[in-house]
Amino acid sequence: MQSQRIIRINELLKQELATVLYREMAGESFDFAAVTVTRVETSPDLRQARVFVSVSVRGDEVSAARVFRRLHGHRARLQDLCHRAIKLKYTPVFRFERDLAIAKGDHVLALISEMEPAGTDETPPPDDGDDPPPPAPEGAP
Repeated sequence: MQSQRIIRINELLKQELATVLYREMAGESFDFAAVTVTRVETSPDLRQARVFVSVSVRGDEVSAARVFRRLHGHRARLQDLCHRAIKLKYTPVFRFERDLAIAKGDHVLALISEMEPAGTDETPPPDDGDDPPPPAPEGAP
């Protein structure tokens, strides 16, 4: 189980890294992608941090791979900017990993939206008179 301190540091790193990414990517021509920091998992010794990132790309998987190459290429600068904003004894080394949870959720929502129109076209079956009548309420003659 993680300590409260690690949980707070994870959330702080997530917020700061999201802010730094927003500022840095605005100038780095990342206009074809939306990058979201979904969570950060820091090791107990604060030396390493797994940064889970969701990438929504207008394009294909090659574009998503290009975003991750840029993230890995800018890793040291991103760490430095986070270090300046957050005073820790050690600034963890970031390791970016793709978080597919949002993409999977979008896929499930797309499947549901495809199913809904199919369900609304159905008309109720006609009453053919074979069903027994509903039970009479108690106390009725």
